[in-house]
Parts: sequence; structure tokens; C-alpha cells
Amino acid sequence: MRAPRFWYNHPSKRSFVSTLLSPLGLLYGMSTARRLSKSTVTKAGVPVLCVGNLNVGGTGKTPTVIALTEIAKAQGAKPVILSRGYGGSMKGPVVVNELNHRADQTGDEPLLLAAFATTIVCKNRAIGIKVAETYYPDIIILDDGFQDPSVGKTKSLIVVDAENGFGNGLCLPAGPLREPVANGLLRADALLSIGDATAQKKFAQTWGNKINCKQMTAEINPLPTGMNWSEGSYIAFAGIGHPDKFFKTLQNLGANLLHTEALEDHAIISLKFLKRLESLANEVGAQLVTTEKDVVRLPKNFRRNVLTLPVRLGLSHSNSLKEFFETAMRQ
Repeated sequence: MRAPRFWYNHPSKRSFVSTLLSPLGLLYGMSTARRLSKSTVTKAGVPVLCVGNLNVGGTGKTPTVIALTEIAKAQGAKPVILSRGYGGSMKGPVVVNELNHRADQTGDEPLLLAAFATTIVCKNRAIGIKVAETYYPDIIILDDGFQDPSVGKTKSLIVVDAENGFGNGLCLPAGPLREPVANGLLRADALLSIGDATAQKKFAQTWGNKINCKQMTAEINPLPTGMNWSEGSYIAFAGIGHPDKFFKTLQNLGANLLHTEALEDHAIISLKFLKRLESLANEVGAQLVTTEKDVVRLPKNFRRNVLTLPVRLGLSHSNSLKEFFETAMRQ
């Protein structure tokens, strides 16, 4: 289900529907707080760095996990990534192998992350932490899990999309939040807002006075591949948190998009759907293109027909993230 538009109204301009649903949102937030206060915590023998969010949907966690993994390796540290494998059927624990596993087994994000470091999928994170330790990591990077009290975190980083911020500031189903902003940021060690300068300014104006922890900023940029996107025409499809951002990135690179298909986040991409797009591409002389996260959900024999646009967290912001990583390693 795509996020309702009223979720992302300005907090001062909440819709009638969000106001009507706000009592349910209050109950949801209270249930999250109750769960957080009553769980037994499993602690690892190595630092655990949690990359989480307060919103449901895409905020940029996966590029952030990749960036932290690369920082760890650059410093000679061995990271292991732990994920619940959203959308996958495997309960785990299982070490993800991008050659042998499919996205419907492990989830799409773990398949992508496995190319960067040992990645373990386990629905029970407490068990997953113990399995991760058997690989003798220097640090465990927890992909999501900020609202899971069963695992002790050395440091917690909240990632937020600067353009959308925390939406209307309400919890599900009245808004996009898993818990109230004040509660979440009180437990966080740092906040990373991701977006361009315009989005960062908007986020600061709306939420700046609510931030009570260290804040960092970053921007997700296309990875230079030598591809000249201004040559030819394209049909783009994406099943991520905010597909329109992917399409806009392609257009900013000069791509001529003849058609776009915005899918649900983690959507199952059927062969019938792909054949329809392929037929359209052949008809208009276009090339299919999608995201790194989406391509791992395609049938392997179809991937060669689709270009991907890899993105990474902007390097100009890596120093602050590097310092945050180092503080986690020291504890």
C-alpha cells in the first residue's frame, strides 16, 4: 500500500482524516512505548550500531548502512550486517548469498547489502546477534531495529528523508511514524537527514526545534559509472519508498524518460509486468532502467535486459559519519 498523501501534510496543516485517526495514532505510539519498556535485552560482545528510522517507508537506511560498512572496512574493521529481511520468507538465521538466494527468500535489501559485507537475515534479532558474533566481527551494523528492544545498541542513528521529514508528526495510521518524534529522538544518539540543500532547509524550518540530539546531513548521489544518460531514451520503474526521487535523479542526469512505473516499496515484480515493459520499450526504442534494490528482485535471466543506476551517500558528508562510527567503536 502506498503511503496516503495526508501523512505528509505539514504538521500545522493536518487533514481532517489525520485528525480523525489521531486517537488511533496515539494508541499506536503508546503501544510502542510499552513494548520498549518490557523486553529482555540481548547484549553483544562487540559494538552494535543501529541504523533505524521513526517513519515507515524509505528514508535512506540502505545507503547509510552501505556507507558505514565502507567506513568500517576502510579503517580495517570487520563489519557484519544483521537484518530481519523484510519481504523475505526465511526466518533464519541465514547468511545471505547473493548468488544462491532470491529476494523473496531473504528480502531485497539484504541481497544488496551482502555484496558489501557478511549479511545475516534473522526474524528474531536477539538470535541474529548471537549468530553474527560467531563470524568474529569488530562491529555489528543493525539494519533497522530501532524500535526492537530485544537487542542492546551501542549507538543508534536515526535516518530521515529531509524532503518529507516526519510527515504530519502523527503515528500510524494517522501519520507515517512508528513512535512520536520526541520519544524516538530521546533514545537516539544522532540524526542523519538526507536530501539536497532545499530539502535540508525545509526540514530545518519544520523540525529544527524538535531535534535534541546530534544532527548530520547527507545527500544521496548517483555513483559515477561512465554512463552517458543523455544518450537514448528510457523506461524507468522502481519499487522503493519514493520512486519519484529515482525518476527525478535520472532526469537530472539528462535521461529522456518516455515512461515511468512507480511500484509499492518491496513490490513483487512479476514476469508478466516485465514483459509488458519490455514490449513497450521495444516499441518506442527505449532501454529499461531501475534501482539497485529493485534489480535483485528480477528473475536472473531478465536482469541483463535492465540497466541499473547505483547511488551512494555523498562523500562530502562522510567525515561526520566517520566520527559517529568511531565513537561507536570506542564504546
